[in-house]
Amino acid sequence: MARTNGPVCRLCRREGSKLFLKGDRCFKEKCAFERRGYPPGQHGRRRTKVQSYGIQLREKQKVKRMYGVLERQFRGYFTKAARTKGITGSNLLQMLERRIDNVVYRLGFASSRAMARQLVAHGHFRVDGRKLTVASALVRPGSVISLHEKSRKNDQIKICLDTAKGRGVPAWLELDVDQFQGTVKQLPSRDEIIMPIQEQLIVELYSK
Repeated sequence: MARTNGPVCRLCRREGSKLFLKGDRCFKEKCAFERRGYPPGQHGRRRTKVQSYGIQLREKQKVKRMYGVLERQFRGYFTKAARTKGITGSNLLQMLERRIDNVVYRLGFASSRAMARQLVAHGHFRVDGRKLTVASALVRPGSVISLHEKSRKNDQIKICLDTAKGRGVPAWLELDVDQFQGTVKQLPSRDEIIMPIQEQLIVELYSK
């Protein structure tokens, strides 16, 4: 499991973009990226000229950290995406979005992907009625993700669901708050993945 033991707000500042790693804190004034929107460290405010390789590398690092995936696993996703019919970059993002921890986060059961990954690993969710503890498992169209009955009394999950009502869920997912479950209606298209990602830079990096 990909885990970051240090302060994650530094990662947002390093990549120059909000990665939403701290849940609700990212939407408040306390967000470190809003207060100090420059790279961390004593040389963070210096202007440096970045070459094309550096731009591609930073984009890849940003997506990795956003989804909480390590390098070996991320490269595996890229290899599968390149072998799949269609646009490689779009296939890559689609695989990352289909991860069960990301789906739990998108449905609003967790305030961050790290929290969703922990909930899945602890066995709080069922996929099509079966217990699933592997956060990297990919869901399919028609999959039903439900919260275990004993976990429905969890106050933290209830707070996350209340917040999700206001923000909504992606069009390729359907949330039933009363039943504590969500359904994958279809595979996400590139237009439905609304994030500041330039996947073509990642394709160019790995294609060298």
